[in-house]
Amino acid sequence: MTKQPSSPDLSAPQRRGTLAGRAYDAISTMIEQRELAAGSVIVEQQIADLLGISRTPLRHALQRLEAQGVLVKSANRSFQVRKVELSEYLQSLKVRELLEAEAAALCVDRVDAAALAGARAALQAVKQQQRYEMLAHWRSDDEVHGLVIENCGNRVMADMLHALRASTKMFEIDRLAERLEPDTRQHELILDALEARDGRLARKAMAGHIRSLRQFAIDTIS
Repeated sequence: MTKQPSSPDLSAPQRRGTLAGRAYDAISTMIEQRELAAGSVIVEQQIADLLGISRTPLRHALQRLEAQGVLVKSANRSFQVRKVELSEYLQSLKVRELLEAEAAALCVDRVDAAALAGARAALQAVKQQQRYEMLAHWRSDDEVHGLVIENCGNRVMADMLHALRASTKMFEIDRLAERLEPDTRQHELILDALEARDGRLARKAMAGHIRSLRQFAIDTIS
């Protein structure tokens, strides 16, 4: 761990959801905030004590994160925050450009208007914040892309895209600076196309967004 994370006691009775689910949310947030850095070994007892839970629900949360590609098993069988290299990131983005652009075109007649309005409102809230808030940015990003993926009408494609997004997100957390302005502008174009129920524009907007991510990484890392 890069620094000692602070987290609420998840065993508090007023909190909702299972302990495993709350632990999953808490650990995901620690990773997004870079409190658990790429390559860090998860010390289970330390995390369990921090969250105020036993190791059983914690292990369920860790196994769920492993299944999603966020954690991996180290040589000594401990859980470790996955580290994604630039080559894998760029290759994953290329596949996303092909699949997610198609998913955007497929979802235009399936996505619910209320869900679109919610994603738009969350995006505007992030855009109008006076101080950059990393978690709010990630939540908005997940919401926009999740709308496309979950409404594409193809479960195989959706599962592949979720796995690819897990890989690219891990790299972005680890290696890239925030890019709120281009993300917000490009997400607005995607939402515009979805609200217009225009598959051609949705495909173009999504492909352009992912190509922009690729170029940003090349410019930043090289």
